[in-house]
Amino acid sequence: MTITALNEVVTPSARTVSPETYRKGMSGLAAAVNIVTTAGPQGPAGFTATAVCSVSDDPATLLVCLNRGASVHSIFAQSQHLAINTLTSVQSPLSNLFGGKAPMAERFENGAWTTSANGSPVLSDAAVCFDCVITEVKSVATHDVLFCQVTDIRLNEEADALLYYQRGYHSVSQDV
Repeated sequence: MTITALNEVVTPSARTVSPETYRKGMSGLAAAVNIVTTAGPQGPAGFTATAVCSVSDDPATLLVCLNRGASVHSIFAQSQHLAINTLTSVQSPLSNLFGGKAPMAERFENGAWTTSANGSPVLSDAAVCFDCVITEVKSVATHDVLFCQVTDIRLNEEADALLYYQRGYHSVSQDV
């Protein structure tokens, strides 16, 4: 095993690694696979995201990172609500569909969708769904960081989890 360390103090504006090196490093960070959804003026919209994490439990807050170059960015920029649908191992085809170039209508023709109290599409058989209000948006580098206060949670306690690790899908069950 080879471990590389950076033992020098670096100013915040200094570039420490190349984008390629960064992406390679991030491939070693396992992450839950989510479909983030909202209801825009043109109908439902959604994208696949692994850049989702907890910020606080009081108030319950998550963050979602969205590339400003993404086709759905303008829809989410106009939205006040979103849902984070955490996928199970059998839902990797949905992850690929929402992470690709498929038209929005086609994305939502797959899977069993309902509507959350806040109006966002919710995947009925997801491992967990977080219904959220977007409370703040920060632009950082190429992405917007959406801070989302959780207003409701639907939890499937029997579900396993779909993870993305080393550029591939993996599942984790409660037995691990």
